[in-house]
Amino acid sequence: MHPRLRDQYEEVIRPELQARFNYVNQFQVPRLDKIVINMGVGEAAQDAKRITPALEELTLISGQKPVEIKARRSVANFKVREGVPVGCKVTLRRGRMYEFMDRLVNIALPRVRDFRGVSAKSFDGRGNFALGVKEQIVFPEIDYDRIDAIRGMDIVICTTAKTDEEAKALLEGFNMPFPKLTGGPKQ
Repeated sequence: MHPRLRDQYEEVIRPELQARFNYVNQFQVPRLDKIVINMGVGEAAQDAKRITPALEELTLISGQKPVEIKARRSVANFKVREGVPVGCKVTLRRGRMYEFMDRLVNIALPRVRDFRGVSAKSFDGRGNFALGVKEQIVFPEIDYDRIDAIRGMDIVICTTAKTDEEAKALLEGFNMPFPKLTGGPKQ
């Protein structure tokens, strides 16, 4: 079974982008490449057991087993030694990527407190988009009563777009909530 957003991309978004940017070939049209979710767990430097709940939560959110990230070098100011776990990350591709994107845009982001849209300035110049989520509890998979701490995460959406404008058009096709610019006077 195809993810809903993948069908939407193939039937609606790709033809619209092809017409808008005058692509000759459908393979030139930007598409989602991967989504990387990263969760830093600084407390794990002192207590290695603190990484376990983060790994479990990221597994629930992504539907895939994350990898543990270990410190590359020792930093005395942060009390971090080389080789100590400091976070976890997961890279989603294909079906899981579309499923996650669907849940992120339609369920998780609307549940964020005081949400006014994601920043349109968060593109890197090469068609990749990054956003931060302050609380993992905006995802419906996380049971609020069973978490030990509120953790944030970074989500990087990698696309095959060459420019930020193309990438923004692609993400708007997936209903990414960019703030609408209003031309009215400020009060």
